[in-house]
Formats: sequence, C-alpha cells, structure tokens
Amino acid sequence: MSKDRHPRTQAIHAGTRRSQYGEVSEAIFMTQGFVYDSAEQAEARFEEIGPDEFIYARYGNPTVAMFEERIATLEGAEDAFATASGMAAVSGALISMLKAGDHVVSARALFGSCIYVLEEILGRYGVEVTFVDGSDLDAWEAAIREDTRAVFFESVANPTLEVIDIEAVAKLAHAKGALVVVDNVFATPVFSRAIAQGADVVVYSATKHIDGQGRALGGVVLGSRDFIRGTLEPYMKHTGGSMSPFTAWVMLKGLETIDLRVRAQAASAQALAEALEGHAALSRVIYPGLPGHPQSALAARQMGAGGTVLSLDLNGGKAAAFAFLNAIKVGVISNNLGDAKTILTHPATTTHQRLPQETKDLLGITPGLIRVSVGLEHVSDLEADLLQALSAADQG
Repeated sequence: MSKDRHPRTQAIHAGTRRSQYGEVSEAIFMTQGFVYDSAEQAEARFEEIGPDEFIYARYGNPTVAMFEERIATLEGAEDAFATASGMAAVSGALISMLKAGDHVVSARALFGSCIYVLEEILGRYGVEVTFVDGSDLDAWEAAIREDTRAVFFESVANPTLEVIDIEAVAKLAHAKGALVVVDNVFATPVFSRAIAQGADVVVYSATKHIDGQGRALGGVVLGSRDFIRGTLEPYMKHTGGSMSPFTAWVMLKGLETIDLRVRAQAASAQALAEALEGHAALSRVIYPGLPGHPQSALAARQMGAGGTVLSLDLNGGKAAAFAFLNAIKVGVISNNLGDAKTILTHPATTTHQRLPQETKDLLGITPGLIRVSVGLEHVSDLEADLLQALSAADQG
C-alpha cells in the first residue's frame, strides 16, 4: 500500500495477502509447516527464504507476515517481527542486541517485568544497567557512555504517566553510538511517531490497544530491516517467541478499528481527567493532557493527545483505594489496559507489587494510586461511576 495513505486506511489494508479464493477478511493460515514441490525446492528455500516464502511457523507464516507488514506501515518502520507476548518483544529486542560487557541506560520508571529483564536476566549475563530519572535529560547525558550499547524507556511510564522526550534522549544516545529502544504501549500506534522522533527500535504489547478487546497475548518489535531480520529474527526464531497465526489474525482485526477506538478512549480520558481534577478525595489526578502535568507540552508535541490512561491518587491511601475499587460498577478490576472495557488497577499491590518500597516511593507509586485505563463506555456513565466510587471511598 502507498505510504501516503492515511494511517486509518493503512490500518485496514496494508500488508493484505489474498489467496486464490479472493477472501475479504484475511485468511488464517493455521499451519506449522509448508510443503515443497520437490527436494530441490526445499533445499533452495532453506538456503535463502524469498520475500513471500515460508518454511516453518516459528520462522514466519502468511497471516503473521500480514500483521507485521501492516503494523510496520502504520508505525513508519522498515520491518517488524511479531512475538508471542509484549514481554517476549521487550526481552527479545534487548537480549538479541546485547552481550556480556555491554552497558545499558534505562529509565527507572518501568513495568515490573521490564525491570526484571534488565536487572535479573541481563545482569545475570554480564550486562551492566544504569537507571536514571527518565524526565531528567542531564541524568541521561551523564549516564550514557562511549561503551553504552542501548538506552531503554517507556515513552509514557506505567503507571505514573511520566512522558519522556524521545527526540532529546535519542540525540544524546546517538551521539555516543547507542541504539534507542522505546516501549511505546501507552502512546499506541495511533499517537506514536517514535521512529520519526529518533527511536531505532519500538516495542508494543499488542495485548493492549492493538487487540483492544482482551482476547489474546501478543507483541511486536519494529525497526530497520537490518535489525529486525539480521539481529532480532535469528534470536526469536531459535528461542521460540514468535506469534501464532490465529493471534496474528486477531491483531489484524484489531488494527482495523484501532484508530477509532483509541481516539475515542483518549477523548474520554481527557474529559474524565478534567472532571476529576481538584476532587476533595484526590491528592492528584495524573494525566498528560492536563495543563498541570509536568510534561503536558511534551505530550502534546510528541503524541498530539494525552493517551487513554489516567491515574488517580486517593487521599486515604490503600484503604481508600480499595474502597474506591470495590464501589466501581461500570469499570472492572483487572491488571490489563488498552481494552474496550474500562479497567482499574492498584499498582502497588498488583503490577508493581514486587518493587521494593523505596523504589515505589521514588517512582511515586503510592498506596492510594489507581491506574484507570479508559474504555469505550459512554463518558457520562464513566464519570458518574468514578464520582460515586470516590464518594464511597471518602465516606469509608
């Protein structure tokens, strides 16, 4: 598909491969292997796989290839590799490029599993990791060294919604020859321009907004063709982290509506943040689209919107947070995000539970903090639900 098409059009049509039957909806090629016309053809394909040839589903599959091409077109990347989960994408992107003795600089505010990969797995195999305050460009500059191989950060941090300046960090990293790896889940492929802003590698948990309806685990790594096929693919295909054909089909269906869904969710999140700001039961409302957010101007420039997630910090700590969650009637309590349903999470006791208390304190993950992933319900119902739950928590 032409690169000048609107992203909404690309999200529906890019990468489509039709069989001889001319199906409208993409076909699911539920096969783990492929048949050759001759022994000579099999030999030739194992020597060099052509652009639309396949040998084994762990190496590639037509349905998976459609998803990879579509998301790469949408993101403005040369290529993509689809993975079994978001964490398979994060760990694969990092481990495939690093070796013992390498140095990585990472933002401190990360999802708990990302911290595990950096501290435990990479540390175990001799990679040195330095953590910094992601919003402090002076800290990045001081930490990035001549031997720094990569920098890693969430473009919008989970769950405190700190926004990191991709372009500025990329300039600092590239000046020392380091690659820039960005976990872009909260920005979404709709609001993301990370490749254009200097990211070398972009990672998504497709489980979130790409699926968007709580059906399947998946991930994707995007970057240059040399990185995806030369560095990442050999690691992924030999270690088994590739995406299944059925999951790829689910993600293709998700991409068809992602633009409409995410823009609607972000508009509702903005409205809810504005409605709740200053509420007596809250010590703070965190949302990049609010003027009082420390990086609101950066969020507007980098993403063009505040995103689909806001965080609420209740005055009464854990007791108030639990009372609030237990009073919710429209949303649901879970630990995913980017879903059609509004999902509420208490990070301190779930997604970030294993972090030491001093790290939680440093990151601002307080006992009263609630992450709200805004869904597709009508915003008036969500506002009424959140307000009644805040009232219940305040009375408790």
